Amino acid sequence: MRLRAREDGSEFEREDSLAVEEPLEIRLHAPGAPGNTRFVTTMRTPGHDEELVAGLLFAEGILRKRADLLALEHLADPRVEADLRANVLVAELAPAALARAEGLQRATIMGSACGVCGRTEIGRVLPEGTPPIESALRVGAELLLALPERLRMRQSVFAATGGLHAAGLFDQRGALLELREDIGRHNAVDKLIGTYWLAGKLPLSSNLLLVSGRAGFELVQKASFAGIPLMASVSAPSSLAVELAEAAGITLVGFLRERRFNVYTHAARVAG
Repeated sequence: MRLRAREDGSEFEREDSLAVEEPLEIRLHAPGAPGNTRFVTTMRTPGHDEELVAGLLFAEGILRKRADLLALEHLADPRVEADLRANVLVAELAPAALARAEGLQRATIMGSACGVCGRTEIGRVLPEGTPPIESALRVGAELLLALPERLRMRQSVFAATGGLHAAGLFDQRGALLELREDIGRHNAVDKLIGTYWLAGKLPLSSNLLLVSGRAGFELVQKASFAGIPLMASVSAPSSLAVELAEAAGITLVGFLRERRFNVYTHAARVAG
């Protein structure tokens, strides 16, 4: 878009790129049923929508094994305009998964900054009895310090707009395996984890997760479900994020930037 800008006392017009934010309506479908039901509408940046839905339903505890998701397709109703159908995904669930979804109450609309909006019980963030993550992963301080720059180098949409969060999955040598961007930091993590869930590659017990924003408790919860033993953020964690990381067996690193970082939990995984 074209805008008017002010810089160093001068005003001028220029072109600018904006991060896209659009609603994605998620519907659930039972095998053989004539219709489907609305589960939630989330605000997101279009792209990797199937992975986003899979990751979100997995993080909610609705999807537990690959057989729980029978199909995941865009709405096929010809009575609905094509551009609207592109923003509706229908997940066909096995009966057990559908029953779990019916017992889960969520808000009608999730904003792009919302990870657990509408939940009726805080206990669902990390279910009681969840065993802590066990992993032989050990990383050095220098490896951690190199990760933010490796993430930024792959953030193509952020470079153009400056308005997206990123989530990157690294191996134990510090190589960036996958990156997802979204206007919502929880969406970026859902897209990333959903990619691996759909491929049947969970748990990610030998990998590191780096997020570009702050480390909220909902991101720690998602990392826990995916079996990720180390999560790092370039910004601050919340108090509940630290509590959840301690209980979940996750090494939580914050303020990973400018040649410094803090280790809040399970520091034995970070050498040096």
